[in-house]
Amino acid sequence: MHPEPRRRVRGVLVAVLLVAVVAAGAAGWFLRQAGSDGAPSAATPGGGSASPTPSDAPTGHGAGHVPTGHARLSGKVVLLDPGHNLRNRDHTAEIARQVDVGNARKECDTTGTSTDDGYAEASYTLDVARRARALLRAEGAKVVFTQDGDRPFGPCVDERAALGNRVHADAAVSVHADGSAVGNRGFHVILPARVTAGKADTSEIVAPSRALGTEVAGRFKAATGSAPSNYLGHGTGLDVRSDLGGLNLSKVPKVFIECGNMRDPKDAAQLTDPQWRQKAARGIAEGITDFLEH
Repeated sequence: MHPEPRRRVRGVLVAVLLVAVVAAGAAGWFLRQAGSDGAPSAATPGGGSASPTPSDAPTGHGAGHVPTGHARLSGKVVLLDPGHNLRNRDHTAEIARQVDVGNARKECDTTGTSTDDGYAEASYTLDVARRARALLRAEGAKVVFTQDGDRPFGPCVDERAALGNRVHADAAVSVHADGSAVGNRGFHVILPARVTAGKADTSEIVAPSRALGTEVAGRFKAATGSAPSNYLGHGTGLDVRSDLGGLNLSKVPKVFIECGNMRDPKDAAQLTDPQWRQKAARGIAEGITDFLEH
């Protein structure tokens, strides 16, 4: 037997084993850098994986939109007023307190209405307002809420108006849903009448509020496919009122939108649908945007 060939064979085997060890180590390192789906895992600065999307984050069209270079509403302030408050029902004495709305005295607030299945108007208004806020922020607007589910009740209608005045809102929209008779369907936008009584003077906001309401009504109809109210506004989707403290006491352009009738089964089916609510929010946000760009 010749020893030299054996040494050559042993050398080849050692080299092969070394290559295999190095390759296995490299593969393990790459796997440790990859997430469970094979892509690098997202991490937060403090370690761990990135936080999931919040449960109340808007979904559907426009969700997650980030402005790309041109924030159309940069420098604009929008007040969103989610009507009522889910906790009002636990504070009936407080919300029954009378407040001055200029030409009358009215309740601080009310509980609002609900669908026959118990979906509260206050839940609807807060959800749609949050969705609209995300869309408006994506266009660069500063969005102020009158309440964000963070109050024990209210605020009162005079406080809602006062907040818009205090932040010098460029536009203010109060989000609601109606509680009318079955068969009454569709949306309508409420505009302020000319009221000059007591501390109320809407003289300066009647015209711009009509312009705001017209834009919101048009965009809401286009986004949702919903028809204007068949019981108010004579088919225009616009109604004028002088008895709402949130409008009477406003010094900035402001409207209410009643997005549908919660007591009508067909309207209720839309109002309880998250995808439809996203469309409603888009219509409101686009109407505000059109008004502020003109």
